[in-house]
Amino acid sequence: MEQFPPTITHHSPVHPAPGFAPPRMLPPRGLSPWGMPIRHHFEIPLLVLSIATTVVAYLVSIALIASGALEPWVVIVLLAPILLFFARGQMYAAQRVNGVKMTPTQFPDGYRMLVEAAARFGMPQVPDGYVVLGNGQINAFASGHGFRRYVVVYSDLFEIGGQARNPDALAFIIGHEVGHIAAGHTSYWRQLGMFASNYIPVIGSSLSRAQEYTADNHGLCNRPHGAPGAIGVLAAGKYLMSLVGFDEMADRARTERGFFPWLVNILSGHPVLTWRAAALRDRSRHGRVF
Repeated sequence: MEQFPPTITHHSPVHPAPGFAPPRMLPPRGLSPWGMPIRHHFEIPLLVLSIATTVVAYLVSIALIASGALEPWVVIVLLAPILLFFARGQMYAAQRVNGVKMTPTQFPDGYRMLVEAAARFGMPQVPDGYVVLGNGQINAFASGHGFRRYVVVYSDLFEIGGQARNPDALAFIIGHEVGHIAAGHTSYWRQLGMFASNYIPVIGSSLSRAQEYTADNHGLCNRPHGAPGAIGVLAAGKYLMSLVGFDEMADRARTERGFFPWLVNILSGHPVLTWRAAALRDRSRHGRVF
């Protein structure tokens, strides 16, 4: 039987890498008075709406079953707790048997950042961390199964030898993913409550965008100097990230407007990068969800 991750007993200091200028930010709204990340103000209302949608879907499904109607979607809704349990278990098992687990000797930079982020957010246990083959894709995500939580980072965020090309950007990204765990986004019960809303346009995607802004608040709390690099690597990849102007990207949130840019954002599970950059730079307000 695997042992749980090590217990954190102290807060590890985080030092920004020299020579990397922080974004031009206003006073932080993403942090509480005691320096911890806060949730996006739309997250809880949208979560309540999503849970209400799932409850309605269950009530309708039960009513249809009672009336003798057995539609395929009704069966899926009623089996959602089992389907979600097995999907989460299978995904976690895939990382355990195929991924490279971050340890002090395997991808030590990533492991150290994982421990530091968990300590920064006051988490009692360090989530598992895995590196998987990226095949040129830049991505990372967080999930869980049972009492275990874990972060997956695609290999293309690292260099040969396991070092980070831009340590601040990687620390921001890992802080963002650990933030999903710290904020409860990976909970089985939360995801079950969101089940039906994920199949309804706008509702599920809007909650997901609000959660991404909340996770960005965690990434910024963990490594504020990493915000420009994180936007750069998501926009242009790790080899061209230094060519991306963070302020120019954020400024375009005011100019790239109209119906179709709005439509791209409203249907996406992540805020568009220009809006996300603007929210990371201007800490006087919450990021735009709609």
